[in-house]
Amino acid sequence: MPKYAALIYGPAETEGQGTPEEQQQVMVDYMEFGQKAGEAGVMVGGEALHDTNSATTVHVPSGKGGEPVFTDGPFAETKEVLGGFYLLDVDDLDEALKWAAQIPGAWNGRVEVRPIIEFDDQGQPIS
Repeated sequence: MPKYAALIYGPAETEGQGTPEEQQQVMVDYMEFGQKAGEAGVMVGGEALHDTNSATTVHVPSGKGGEPVFTDGPFAETKEVLGGFYLLDVDDLDEALKWAAQIPGAWNGRVEVRPIIEFDDQGQPIS
C-alpha cells in the first residue's frame, strides 16, 4: 500500500498559545485521532514538533563540501508553521485525504498530504 505524509500546519500567530486546559483538549483530540487511525491500521508513524523558535536552519550556499551556515529559527517567515506529521499507510490518495480530514490540525489550520517515495536496497524509487 502507498504511504502518505500528513503534514500538520497551524497559524503562526497562535503557536504555543492557549490556556493549559485548551492545550490539553487539543492533545486529547490528537490522541483520539491517533488511537482511531492506529486501530484501523493506517497510522504507521508520526511525531509532534517543538515550536519553531527551537528550529535551526542549515544551508550550504557553495554546495556540496562547502561551509555550512546555521541560522536560528525556521527556513522562512510564514503565516503557518509545521507542527507535526502522521505517516499513513493506505490504499490510495482518496483514503489518505479521508483520514487527513479527521486530523485536528485540519479544523483550524491545514493538513498537507504528500505521497512518500519508497526506495529499494539500491536507492532506486519503487514505482
